[in-house]
Amino acid sequence: MRKAERLNWILDRIAADGSVAVGDLAGQLGVSEATVRRDLQSLTRDRLLVRTHGGALARETGEEVPGRLKAARMQQEKRHIGQAAARLVDDGAVVGISGGTTSVELARELSSRRDLTVVTNAVDVAALLAGRPDLHLIFVGGIVRRSLEAVGPAAEEMLSRYHLDVVFIGVDGLTVDAGCTTFDEMEAQTDRAFLRQARRRVVIADSSKLGLVTFARIASVDEVTDLVTDAAADAGQVAALERAGLQVRLA
Repeated sequence: MRKAERLNWILDRIAADGSVAVGDLAGQLGVSEATVRRDLQSLTRDRLLVRTHGGALARETGEEVPGRLKAARMQQEKRHIGQAAARLVDDGAVVGISGGTTSVELARELSSRRDLTVVTNAVDVAALLAGRPDLHLIFVGGIVRRSLEAVGPAAEEMLSRYHLDVVFIGVDGLTVDAGCTTFDEMEAQTDRAFLRQARRRVVIADSSKLGLVTFARIASVDEVTDLVTDAAADAGQVAALERAGLQVRLA
């Protein structure tokens, strides 16, 4: 098991049990206690847990998980979502893509397409698409967050110059009542700027995001048109979102 996978596994155990012990983790993961201690120290530096003598406790901070850890979560589901979302893009379209690990999978699917214009504020998406033949890339600059997204007034002003056929935004939470939410207010405002400029507005989110509400509201459900999520999505949540007017596609 790679380090990122171990870190995610440890976070899942802490989320389920509230605490973990070094010895137990070493046995369950099949690694040395020294390796577990280093992993716990890494998570402590990211302020995702609290170290104790012999283990760690959950830290209820409401903070966003760093991108390198997000990337190791639900990889196959995100890949399928990216594939399904790419099928919504017509040849010759102007496409907006906000940040997130699922957005990277979408960009990967679009990288071989011809005659597309992509507008993005995500550093990793831009890096993946830069230099691709027959693809016009516009990078939206601003304050670069830990999530590798450029946000803020400069990004919003630049977005106001463009008209998008379709935009894809990632979220940290989605419910009928709270709508689309994320951890950071500036990111929420920049995502709203994306939505204002698009004719079709698509949320791409794995099933773990459904039913969650995080700090900052991006948009209400009636301000987006589609949701692409994975097949493990809760049927009741999907039905509620469809009743609220979203076109839901299960990847």
